[in-house]
Amino acid sequence: MIYRRTFLAATAAALSTPFIARAQADDLRSALDALPQLHSLQISRGADTLFAEAPRGPGLDRLANIKSCSKSIVALLLGAAIDRDEVTSVTAPLSEVAPNILPASATAGAGEITLEDLVTLRAGLERTSGQNYGAWVNSRNWLADALSRPMVAEPGGQMLYSTGSTHILGAALTEATGQSLLAQARERLGRPLDIEIPPWTRDPQGYYMGGNEMALRPTAMLKIAKLMRDGGRYENAQVIPESWITASTVPYARSPWSGLSYGYGWFLSPSGYTLARGYGGQIIASHKARNLAVAITSDPNQPARSGGYFGDLMRLLDGPVLALA
Repeated sequence: MIYRRTFLAATAAALSTPFIARAQADDLRSALDALPQLHSLQISRGADTLFAEAPRGPGLDRLANIKSCSKSIVALLLGAAIDRDEVTSVTAPLSEVAPNILPASATAGAGEITLEDLVTLRAGLERTSGQNYGAWVNSRNWLADALSRPMVAEPGGQMLYSTGSTHILGAALTEATGQSLLAQARERLGRPLDIEIPPWTRDPQGYYMGGNEMALRPTAMLKIAKLMRDGGRYENAQVIPESWITASTVPYARSPWSGLSYGYGWFLSPSGYTLARGYGGQIIASHKARNLAVAITSDPNQPARSGGYFGDLMRLLDGPVLALA
């Protein structure tokens, strides 16, 4: 059943006049009506939920494929592993953290790729995303395939958006912690946030896919947005170190497609958003300066290019959503 909830009374009380509240509601409603691909939108300011509605799709309490928002979840798990001293440093190389995942066919220099190179998508290896994605996921060994691809850039240099890089990172975390990505996600995010994290796709060797195909309820996505907004805290508990959240918002690269900067697994917008982005228009976003947390789900079967639907979503975030703060 479609879950629908309009603005709470607190929204109008927080604004200067009912007229302004109605005007802002009308702006947001008009924006949503113009986005038939959008399934759900939730907006939180501080402790208040300003908007939570699923005009299309399965609703706010049904699992949704968050696609490449998974990359941002893996980045949070890296911060948790470093905090637990399971990984010595974000600059530790693969040869130190997880030498067993390096195949005999690994490209020269692959062992010196650091976890920072991987989490910022600057591994230097040929991409496994885009036109290479199908061949990669159909290979017999995803790690060997990704780590044996040619170096097309210097590690730590330009951003090369590649799910293979995050999958390598996830496998490295599995080796370093002795726990699968699923177990880590459930223990280090699911339990403290009281959210369900079901099993998702695994590679032929049994490693959970790092960087794609995770499923969360939209309500769980909003909790993660709040976690980012509040410096890694959730309901008075420090779930992820604040220092890691801060480091995650330092720009290390820039997407050649969207123009957005990229930190430790999170995109950074000029207007101040920190956001995870998934195929089709899945978004987990926070705006610390405006005390906002936002979760968006969309049709996962349609593309959301930077010059198309994703651009529309950014205009939604920068326009009607930001106006609520």
